[in-house]
Amino acid sequence: MTLLDNDVWSEKLFGDGWRDATRAQPVAEPATGDRLGTVGLATAEDVRRAAARAAEAQRSWAATSPRQRAAVLRRAGELFTEHAAEIEDWLVREAGSVRAKAGFEVQLALGECFECAGLPTHPQGEVLTSEDARWSLARRRPAGVVGVIAPFNFPLILGLRSVAPALALGNAVLLKPDPRTAVSGGVVIARIFEEAGLPSGVLHLLPGDGSVGQALVEAPEVRVISFTGSTAVGRVIGEQAGRLLKRAHLELGGNNALVVLPGTDVHRAASAGAFGSYLHQGQICMTTGRHIVHESLMDAYTAALTAKAVALPVGDPAREDVALGPLIDRRQLARVHGIVSDSVAAGATLAAGGEIVGAGYRATVLTGLTTGMRAWREEIFGPVAPVMGFATLEEAARIVNDCEYGLSVGILGDVGTAMRLADRIDSGKVHINEQTVSDEPNAPFGGVKASGTGSRLGGAAANIEAFTETQWLTVRPDIADYPF
Repeated sequence: MTLLDNDVWSEKLFGDGWRDATRAQPVAEPATGDRLGTVGLATAEDVRRAAARAAEAQRSWAATSPRQRAAVLRRAGELFTEHAAEIEDWLVREAGSVRAKAGFEVQLALGECFECAGLPTHPQGEVLTSEDARWSLARRRPAGVVGVIAPFNFPLILGLRSVAPALALGNAVLLKPDPRTAVSGGVVIARIFEEAGLPSGVLHLLPGDGSVGQALVEAPEVRVISFTGSTAVGRVIGEQAGRLLKRAHLELGGNNALVVLPGTDVHRAASAGAFGSYLHQGQICMTTGRHIVHESLMDAYTAALTAKAVALPVGDPAREDVALGPLIDRRQLARVHGIVSDSVAAGATLAAGGEIVGAGYRATVLTGLTTGMRAWREEIFGPVAPVMGFATLEEAARIVNDCEYGLSVGILGDVGTAMRLADRIDSGKVHINEQTVSDEPNAPFGGVKASGTGSRLGGAAANIEAFTETQWLTVRPDIADYPF
């Protein structure tokens, strides 16, 4: 039996082991439409039962020694290493990942587990001064039950980056992956932690639609919600969490800018820009959605980027050596093509691409844009690179910041000039002489403005802040004297 043998998870949910679901959905391969299996779907009632069970199991898990919790996280990392090829195959077939992206995602996953294995023994409090004759401490305690809602694009790591630290810090977790990637974004995580020795009832897998997500947010046992997805859905979840006085960590959309400064090596810049816009078909919140190029380099950069785009093959990554695989579904494919078509109709110039190829979309370059066009204003979530020029550093900063999002910015060229520009940019992340897509388990990750609530996941300090509560504790040698 393999880690992901269909007989284990088919039409089942995970919590206290695997049990039959009352509903199910085919797992479809986006490149071909072929059926890969059948995943169980949760109901709102399943969520309520899971939340109650998780709250019960969490107390015992939190009382487990730091060494034992760390051992589970380390073993999970080892299992990702041992089963990497099998997990990569699922990411290719279910999520439409090209092989290199799938391998990168598995490496991020195992790194996340090893990084989080250090959390149980990380200092989780501080000694405070006090005017009274007592010890005064601020200590971190597990939040309790954490709800994790993850998207389809990097389904494994975008679920695991909340699941792993939450578990390491003594919480129980309810995981709702996108039903389109419920195996690579849900079953994989459940099976890994099951085999790693996580106690029963601490992690629950609950794939489903928006009603399942709503039930997860509203469950009284859930104290923290970690959501990664669209800004529109994030606003709804934030409103619900606020009404219920729950913390919500919202990692949302992006329309990220890559600035090419004067004097930059055009061909190296175009390579960075192509990677930023076309990796995983542009279906990444950090995708380079706006190329802002100094006017002295506009023609050369556009020509170099166009040459890159034209050379990138599109197809089925499970059966062909391609650079771009399918978009997640036909609805997203139609949306991307609609944005490109609308922008061209409004006066933009199509330098490359703009064509549907089977279930995929050719790498596209657009020029001649205005800031009001859809391809410039919206998060496209497809392999589209809009290019616009700038004359001065002040103008570049204005164009970058003239956006509702604030997730990631790349600046290519002279480091001193880039540093001066970076100081003027409103963004959760800035990468100098790199494109916009970057993530490491030990680095804080988060956006501002419509890209999120400013919460940071990643790194010990950020994860402890995200998944624990602070308790003030005082201790006296004897009962204090009071005037009553």
